[in-house]
Amino acid sequence: GSVGHGHNYKVEVRVKGKVDPVSGMVMNLSDLKPLIQRVLDQVDHRCLDKDVPSFADKPSTAENIAIFFWEELVGRLPEGVKLNKVKVWETEKNVAAYKG
Repeated sequence: GSVGHGHNYKVEVRVKGKVDPVSGMVMNLSDLKPLIQRVLDQVDHRCLDKDVPSFADKPSTAENIAIFFWEELVGRLPEGVKLNKVKVWETEKNVAAYKG
């Protein structure tokens, strides 16, 4: 059988909303990080096309990975905070962004 190769992706998640006057933030990074980690745990050290159900019927391109992150995160943000953009770098020159 053939053995696949691994990729190291970089993912950027942008949120938007009103800046809280007390914290000075739209959303505390310590609240956002576990939400992102939950998605990373689904894809890290996995063969995306074989092991991740979302990629069973579509290729694991940078574009589809960005959409996957968006769909996993969009409903989990606190009230008043919206996803603005998910950007995925497969390589330095191969970048995809998704804005919903």
